[in-house]
Amino acid sequence: MIEYKPKGTCSTKITFTIDDNKIHGVCFKHGCEGNLSGISKLVEGMDAEELVKTLKGIQCGRRGTSCPDQLAIAVAAQLEHA
Repeated sequence: MIEYKPKGTCSTKITFTIDDNKIHGVCFKHGCEGNLSGISKLVEGMDAEELVKTLKGIQCGRRGTSCPDQLAIAVAAQLEHA
């Protein structure tokens, strides 16, 4: 299980696994529960590189980032270390 502490968002922790380059078990702690539950279901089984391409750069208001963007950053960091 990979844990990531997002920066600049309402969520305080993101956990997930990458198995065979596929995303599994995404869970956000705090934040907009409905939206984040939906994101978690939508990305289940998604190719990790595709997730990064799809979610990177999404912004929430004037924050300059978002929970989906932070998930993309976390996944990209794991791909770089793999």
